[in-house]
Amino acid sequence: MPRHLFLDSGFLEHAYQNKAFPIGAGQTISHPYTVAFQSQLLEVMPGQRILEIGTGSGYQCAVLIKMKAQVYTIERQNELYKKTTQLFKKLFYRPRKFVFGDGYKGLPDQGPFDGIIVTCGATDIPKALLAQLKIGGRMVIPVGDDSQIMTLIIRESESKFVKSTFGEFRFVPFLDGKE
Repeated sequence: MPRHLFLDSGFLEHAYQNKAFPIGAGQTISHPYTVAFQSQLLEVMPGQRILEIGTGSGYQCAVLIKMKAQVYTIERQNELYKKTTQLFKKLFYRPRKFVFGDGYKGLPDQGPFDGIIVTCGATDIPKALLAQLKIGGRMVIPVGDDSQIMTLIIRESESKFVKSTFGEFRFVPFLDGKE
């Protein structure tokens, strides 16, 4: 799916560059490489239930839908939520559930999830999200302050989580609450 569909028209001539661009509400669309890298770490299989934190423009969500995942996605910025709702309708992308809400809380009534992908930089790993990860499930989350370390967490049992790291990235901050 073409990345240019998820960018403001002023950036169309740059749509295929591997860089972030503004999408409104002080947010950015991730580099195509970053979207691919996070998706690869998640190891999505068709039919899996994936929770995405930070819908933004809908680009990562659309990639996951193309991978045949059942995507549950949360956006905290009302401006982006409204804009992306219209874009999903226009492009015929249908996440399983698209919520205007607080990503720190996740969607406990919809879990557990096979995978969780966080598309914003977290200073720590929210315990509420860990609790919504299925045993055997994978969470991909960038962790850090100014720059983040891409982190993969695999839930091995009720109380055991294995963590691996995969280099430095830069994301907009993961904020709790909604606007």
